[in-house]
Amino acid sequence: MEVTRRTLAGVLAVAFVVNLAVMGAGAALAYEEAPPIPQEVVGPEGDVVATSEDIQEGKAVFQRNALMNHGSILGNGAYFGPDFTADALDLKVSFMRTYYARERYSESYAALSPEETVVVDQQVRGDLSTGGGNDSVIRYSAAEVYAHEQVRDVYVARYVDGAPERGVREGMIPTCAAGRAFADFALWTAWASHTDRPGSTHSYTNEWPYAPAAGNTPTGLSVTWSVVAVALLVAAAGGAVVLYRRVDLDEPTADGVSVPRPADVSLTPSQLAATRFVPVAAVLFVIQVCLGALLAHYYVERDGFFGLADALGIDLLQVLPFALARTFHVDLAILWVVSLWLGAGLFLPALLTDHEPRHQESIVNVLLGALVVVVVGGFAGVWLGANGYFEGALWWLLGNEGLEYLEVGRVWQFGLLCAFALWAALVARGLRPMLRRESRYGLGHLVLYAGGSIGLLFVAGFLFTPTTNIAVTEFWRWWVVHMWVEGAFEFFVVAVVGLTLVSMNLLSRSSAEKAVLLEAFLVMGAGVIGVSHHYWWIGLPDIWIPVGSVFSTLELVPLVFILFEAVGEYRALAAAGEEFPYRLPFAFIVASGVWNFVGAGVLGFLINLPLVNYFEHGTYLTAAHAHAAMFGAFGLLALGMAIYILRITTQDWSERRLRWAFWLWNAGLTVMVFVSLVPIGFLQLETAFTQGYDAARSVAFYQRDLVQTLFWLRFPGDTLLGLGALVFAVDVFAKLRRQRDPDE
Repeated sequence: MEVTRRTLAGVLAVAFVVNLAVMGAGAALAYEEAPPIPQEVVGPEGDVVATSEDIQEGKAVFQRNALMNHGSILGNGAYFGPDFTADALDLKVSFMRTYYARERYSESYAALSPEETVVVDQQVRGDLSTGGGNDSVIRYSAAEVYAHEQVRDVYVARYVDGAPERGVREGMIPTCAAGRAFADFALWTAWASHTDRPGSTHSYTNEWPYAPAAGNTPTGLSVTWSVVAVALLVAAAGGAVVLYRRVDLDEPTADGVSVPRPADVSLTPSQLAATRFVPVAAVLFVIQVCLGALLAHYYVERDGFFGLADALGIDLLQVLPFALARTFHVDLAILWVVSLWLGAGLFLPALLTDHEPRHQESIVNVLLGALVVVVVGGFAGVWLGANGYFEGALWWLLGNEGLEYLEVGRVWQFGLLCAFALWAALVARGLRPMLRRESRYGLGHLVLYAGGSIGLLFVAGFLFTPTTNIAVTEFWRWWVVHMWVEGAFEFFVVAVVGLTLVSMNLLSRSSAEKAVLLEAFLVMGAGVIGVSHHYWWIGLPDIWIPVGSVFSTLELVPLVFILFEAVGEYRALAAAGEEFPYRLPFAFIVASGVWNFVGAGVLGFLINLPLVNYFEHGTYLTAAHAHAAMFGAFGLLALGMAIYILRITTQDWSERRLRWAFWLWNAGLTVMVFVSLVPIGFLQLETAFTQGYDAARSVAFYQRDLVQTLFWLRFPGDTLLGLGALVFAVDVFAKLRRQRDPDE
């Protein structure tokens, strides 16, 4: 039975509505079931220890001072510093033990006999498991009051006074009052992690982090649904193969078609304007990989850089601490990839329509200028905000909102949203002749839907403020981050690749439309609700464990078919012989498919098994997954599109340097991921399982000899990636000097 494009479009529309309904219900549930922020935290005598204002101010301190790019909260954030939830819980247990050892036996905890230790440990776990609380009051035992005060002192000493051995600069948190408020916030998340949700036998965070001393161990749901996920993967793969075989698609072929030579392609002024996005992205890419190398070195030398900072009289930890360097590194990774995609989206329409709208070149230049303004303004705002130059609400409106991947201030985020809207309008203008001729599920419409969905999902980042409960904040943040990567970006990938194949005359438009619709359905069917695997440990209901297990497993299936399609396309191109002019861009597309399968597929499936994720969450296995998936999949694809653009617009074409860059990037990513990140991640996994999660994120773990060796082994990979970026940037600027003139 042949499945038509109309049928696929209808099924896709239904899947989209179902996804929105499920996630809309999830949003309502998030507000209802998030851990309560109490009006007061009180001791046994009714004395007030902390208030809701203290906890909310602590969350603002956490964001304002970029602490999510130093450490993490509830497992989300950077891995350089501790996870503040696990750290606060570990410190709380330690100080409670000290309190009871002195009260009962007048000894230090370390000096107790085994029998006495058992008594103290049972008392501590009893206090934590029966920690009273409701929407208005949390009631502490005397030991918890003592521990709370001690943790406050530790955080003031560490983050206000500074701790170079931890990579913490002096004044990272500017005042003692702010340091105490941050401790209140971290301790509240620790309270949510060890306190049972009303009507349940486990805590608000499903007993995460793993801390046996506090009574936190994996729930039965985590074990059961890990087994279900493995079984489901086998069944889903079989079902997807059957579906794929049912859809009659033309195989990509170069036989009997005329592939346009680059010199024969007519160029419009707006296309040449779109090419200017490439050098901007190249510069951002070089800066990004340089910052990545600095971040990697901070794990080895936490307060310097090969002694150069001291030799030059620069306190690098004060000028560019890890948190700010990582903020810029993460945001630049998104920006250079998006810049190339924006440029490709503006370049491709004219190849298919031979249509140049009036004033299109000028508007494209305006968009590029606006992008530069937003990038410079946003990054300046991050630095100024994190260094305390903004008062009142300006710190998160113009400065540093301080949430991973959404660091820049809200005003700059709105500027990016406006840029997406302008881009969509420009693409629609360029595709207007095609849009008029085709149906609503035609290829041109699909490209607009894919690009528009990126901007639409970005709106979720505007649905919270610094005073919003962290569980709700994380719900919406992952809407943006995960649905970009697993939903909108994947949709955009297959749509743009389909458009590119059609522009080369390698695939019919109808077959490309069917392929995009099918793969969009597979992505939509798993990727959107698959965001729920990020909700397991952040204080949301445990219903997300079975839902997240199912749909996270299904996310692997479309990645297999995207890889299959990429390999099939490349085989077709190989049949065209050595004269085929676009072989190198398609080498990037194939490499992108491979790394997407490895990073998002294999590593993603591994770490998204609930039982593995329980111990692994927020470790280097996540970093390996993120680097392989983000750069390998989306970065290489964007670079391939950039080379396709350059191939058409450049006279006296030479690809020698670009081939060097291609292999440098692939070799560097292989070394980084498999020689360094993955081995460190498995060591962290073992440490978390045997010693507790906090131990796996501690400075002591990172300073182990084997771990330090693995950190050093990352540098060859970083060097290769950096050289590849530099070679690419040099080649881009060289090719811009040999750019063709537009056709009249």
